[in-house]
Amino acid sequence: MAGRKKRITATGKSGEDLAVKYLETHGYRILDRNFTTDIGEVDIFATDERTLISVEVKSRLSLDYGTPAEAVGYQKVKKISQVTSQYIKKYRLNGVPVRFDVIEVYLNDRTVNHIINAFDSYHNCRT
Repeated sequence: MAGRKKRITATGKSGEDLAVKYLETHGYRILDRNFTTDIGEVDIFATDERTLISVEVKSRLSLDYGTPAEAVGYQKVKKISQVTSQYIKKYRLNGVPVRFDVIEVYLNDRTVNHIINAFDSYHNCRT
């Protein structure tokens, strides 16, 4: 079981690294990675200089268990929303527009699918 956990962690880190490169290449500035609170974690906080963007990264080696974005269900969205609220409070970003994105990383061919505004908040989940 420990080997599986290490493999999942390595897959996640590799996917997050690709997502960061993608975002930076497309003009986003990375503010934080793996921001963790007692509620949960947000993989990446970025900005396009107007909007705070909370990014969930999901990586897959295959589609055996569905697309990466399909793994972002209601409970995950709720946690991301709550952690984002804590980030806003911590850094006093009240009034800054917020967007929630999902980045799917397909590790076999190292491709990225950026789903902009994947959900509004856990009250208005589109997944």
